[in-house]
Amino acid sequence: MTPAATALAAAATGHGFLSPTGVEIAFLLVGLATLGAAVVTVTTKQLVHAALWLVVALGGIAVEYLLLTAEFIAWVQVLIYLGSVVVLLLFGLMLTKAPIGRSPDADSHNRWVALGVAVVAAASLVWVVVDAFRTTWIDLDGPVQGSTKVSGEILFQHWVLPFEALSVLLLAALIGAIVLSRREAADGPEDNTKGQQR
Repeated sequence: MTPAATALAAAATGHGFLSPTGVEIAFLLVGLATLGAAVVTVTTKQLVHAALWLVVALGGIAVEYLLLTAEFIAWVQVLIYLGSVVVLLLFGLMLTKAPIGRSPDADSHNRWVALGVAVVAAASLVWVVVDAFRTTWIDLDGPVQGSTKVSGEILFQHWVLPFEALSVLLLAALIGAIVLSRREAADGPEDNTKGQQR
C-alpha cells in the first residue's frame, strides 16, 4: 500500500491529526510525564531523588514502547535499564556514602555550559534521526517492526558489538562494586583492632 493510499484510507475512516485516538493521547501524556521526570532528574540536588526520578523516566520510556506495540524492546528496557543500570547506580551511591539530603557539592555551577551542550546534542540527535529515516517507509503488510523476531534479527545482525559492549560495561560495574564493598568490609575489623590496641 502506497503512502497516498494510506493517507486516503485514514481520511476515509475519519482518523487524522486533528482526531487522535486514545493510544495517541496516552502516548503524548506519558511522553510529557517522562520529559518532566527527566528534567527533575538533572535539576535536583539530591542524588537519591535523582536516581528515583531516573527510574520514573526510564519506566515512562518503557510504557512508550508498549504503546508502540514493541513489547520486546519495552521489556528489555525494564530488565536492563530499570533492573540493572539503576540498581548499580543506587549501589554505587550507597558504597560511596553519598549524602541522602540536599548536596550543594552536586552543583558544579556550569548550568549554562550544560544547557548549551544539551541543546547541541538534542539538535544533532534530531537531525541524525530525521536524515536517517527521511526516505524510509514502513511496510504495513510485513511483520510487526517491534516484534521479538524482527528486533532479534536486527539486534544480532547489525548491533552485536554495542550489545556486547554494554554487557561488558555492566559486568565491569558489578565487579567494581563488589571489590569496593569487600575492601570496606576488610578495612573495618583492622580499624577496630587498632582502636582497641590504643
